[in-house]
Formats: sequence, structure tokens, C-alpha cells
Amino acid sequence: MQITKNAVVSFHYTLNDPEGNVLDSSDGREAFAYIHGMGMIVPGLEQQLEGKTAGTKLKAEVAPDQGYGEVNPELMQKVPLDRFGGQNVEAGMQFQTPDNMVWTVVEVADGHAMLNGNHPLAGVTLHFNVEITDVRMATADELSHGHVHGPGGHHH
Repeated sequence: MQITKNAVVSFHYTLNDPEGNVLDSSDGREAFAYIHGMGMIVPGLEQQLEGKTAGTKLKAEVAPDQGYGEVNPELMQKVPLDRFGGQNVEAGMQFQTPDNMVWTVVEVADGHAMLNGNHPLAGVTLHFNVEITDVRMATADELSHGHVHGPGGHHH
């Protein structure tokens, strides 16, 4: 069966940055499973998996605009430390705002914190090594729930 909209796709992967550093991998875990066409993986990888079948191995390069986006300079903000209600603020800390944005403290200096609201992989070309292990049509329950049931997916 070919990968098409509403197919459940299971695959093993290794994700590297342009320098070859491993960013993520399914090694030692169950294959990752998703429903194709529902925006569950980065668009550039989903497009490259379209039409493939179980057993296919491929290398997929995904540009930032088809991955986690380009770095948005508007999401780099310098905020006075007094806006943190007296909390200790250090580089590397993350927090979520009421609008569900996740911000990372990049630097603390001169009474201010430099915050980055971009995804950590924004601006990075992603290099995937993928092995598709299974392709099947999603069940009605999976489609209505919006996720895969069973191995590699959600377990109720």
C-alpha cells in the first residue's frame, strides 16, 4: 500500500542537523506512527513520504520553511527582569505563556533577559534517514480521535 491521505504510517528515523549531529532518533524504541495528511509531522518530510511503501528507505532533506520555520526576529525579545515577579532567571530556562508559546531564556545581562520564542530547530535544515516499516489505512476511530491507536501510537 502506498502512503496517501489518512494512511497510518510507521517508520524508524534518525534526524541530524547539517553538521551530522544526531538530534533525535527512534533507535531502541517502537517505530513512530502518524496519520498521513493530518499535519502530525513537518510538512517537508510528509511530502517526501507521499506515495512510498513499507520497506522503503530514504534520506530526506527538509529546508527550514518546510520544517520548523525560519527564525522570526520578532520572537527574540529583551524583557526586564522585574517582569518575572522576583523569580531567579537563568539562561536555558523555559516557560510557557498563557497563549501557549514556549520561550527560552537565551541570556541574562544588565537587568534584562533575552528570550527566544522560536522553535529550537527554526532555521535549521533537517536531515532525516527514514525506514518505513508499515502502511495501512487509519480506522474510523483513529480518524475521529485524531491519532494512531496501538503500537507506535496512542494506547487507550
